[in-house]
Amino acid sequence: MKYAVQVNAGPCSGNSGLCAYRFISAALDAGHDVVRVFFYKDGVYHAFRYASPPEDELQLGRKWSELALDRGVDLAVCISAAQRRGLLCADEARRQGKLGDDVAPGFRIAGLGQWLEAELLADRSLIFA
Repeated sequence: MKYAVQVNAGPCSGNSGLCAYRFISAALDAGHDVVRVFFYKDGVYHAFRYASPPEDELQLGRKWSELALDRGVDLAVCISAAQRRGLLCADEARRQGKLGDDVAPGFRIAGLGQWLEAELLADRSLIFA
């Protein structure tokens, strides 16, 4: 089975992001494929490089990065939602005269068309809101 997953809630807005992460990990462990994880709306907050939750809390952004780097999961962040929330990739930061990019390792900036493509390639799509 191939899955496309969209994450709409931020890491501090309940447990939707954690549920999405756990679902994806379990699906991969069971031999399924994850076409893409698309971070949309407040879900883009998972991709902030410099997010610093307290040490005694789950470092979910770091877990997402590890999932991308260790297991090859495509983590796409909606460019419009990211810009509205101050998350800039290196190219956009340069264009706007900012110092550097804020995107955590393993994440990439993408357009909404990437979500549509993932839905077309997947057998099932899930949205964690």
